[in-house]
Amino acid sequence: MTAETINIRDRVTISVEDHVAHVLLDRADKLNALDDDMFAAIVEAGHKLHEWNGVRCVVLSGAGRAFCAGIDLSSLGKSDRWRETSLTDRTHGNANRPQQAAMAWRKLPMPVIGAIHGVCFGGGLQIASGPDIRFIHSDTRLAVMESKWGLVPDMGGYALWRGNVRDDVLRELTYTHREFSGTEAVQLGFATHVDSEPLRAAMELAHEIAGKSPHAVRGAKSLSNRMGYMSEDEILMAESIAQHELMFSKNQMEAVRAGMEKRRPEFIDP
Repeated sequence: MTAETINIRDRVTISVEDHVAHVLLDRADKLNALDDDMFAAIVEAGHKLHEWNGVRCVVLSGAGRAFCAGIDLSSLGKSDRWRETSLTDRTHGNANRPQQAAMAWRKLPMPVIGAIHGVCFGGGLQIASGPDIRFIHSDTRLAVMESKWGLVPDMGGYALWRGNVRDDVLRELTYTHREFSGTEAVQLGFATHVDSEPLRAAMELAHEIAGKSPHAVRGAKSLSNRMGYMSEDEILMAESIAQHELMFSKNQMEAVRAGMEKRRPEFIDP
């Protein structure tokens, strides 16, 4: 796969190599805070990756000293968009634009791995919750920050935290906007692994996943995304349908042959 790099609105950079896309929130001078252009760039990045042929795994990280400090409060008074846009308008499928900035990563057909460091507050924490798996530095500072400003989390956080963060813990952190560390984030369910080099760890896992059958991995992500709201009967049927589509397919047979021949498989992309 040919290496490629694009920049979106001077806010987000996407680099693709060896079937792995690295999405970098690239506003380091502002701790990658979320202004209007940043929201637009993040959503656009998600849309581009959805159709990017050959991308099998995505890594999401932040440039500079932070993953994302949350909403850029200074931008609120500079744009009428915040007042003119109704948050109840579903502009991106089941979401509005701020929600899509977080939900886009869960909606992508391929796995997304987050690499979180520095500061991760408010909207930044909700975006960081979109990836399937999250590596975090132990010293990262996190907070469900919205109540400090008289607001509630509204960028998909409740949908993304469901099943990961215990209900009473989420209530406490939301009501108080108490700050917590990366180590505590793993204990509470906001992150998956603590690592002193979260980006390195995320890239290593991404390349490992990229070496698996992309159809099987996408099928597994689709099942994982849906199982939280399906009945037992629906889950069992969904498993069967997914497996029926995979069995004896080109990639499934290649996985078997490569395993038996003890070589690296050569998969075709969706």
